[in-house]
Amino acid sequence: MKIDDKKAVAIEFTLEDGAGETIETNVGKKPLWYLHGQGALVPGLEKELTGKGVGDVVDVKLSAADGYGERDEKEIRNVPLRKFKAPRVQVGGRYQIQVAGGTQVVLVKAVNGDYAQVDGNHPLAGKALHFNVKIVEVRDATADEQEHGHVHDADGHGHHHH
Repeated sequence: MKIDDKKAVAIEFTLEDGAGETIETNVGKKPLWYLHGQGALVPGLEKELTGKGVGDVVDVKLSAADGYGERDEKEIRNVPLRKFKAPRVQVGGRYQIQVAGGTQVVLVKAVNGDYAQVDGNHPLAGKALHFNVKIVEVRDATADEQEHGHVHDADGHGHHHH
């Protein structure tokens, strides 16, 4: 079976930066399941996996633009501490803050009085990415999974819908 939209796919992957440093890997752990065509992976990677099958190994080098985007200096800004859900905000920590239309995870760079200077860029923004992906399993996504836009664990949902 080939990878296409509405397929549930399990992958083993190693992600390195442009310098060959490992950023993340799940080799030797549980494979990562995702629903193809839902934007669960960075677009450049999803495109490369389309049409592949079980056992295929895909080596993908992406520019920052095709990965998590270029860094945006406008994402470095001051935010009132009351926007944070955390009781104590510490420099170097990652926190969810409330923004128009939902929440955003930001890195706190400094705290001054009632404000924190934050960087809202994705940690991998501005970085070239190198994915090495092995396709472990491909199956048709269930109607339920297609409706929810993600894969459900074998043991039920693994999450709650409110």
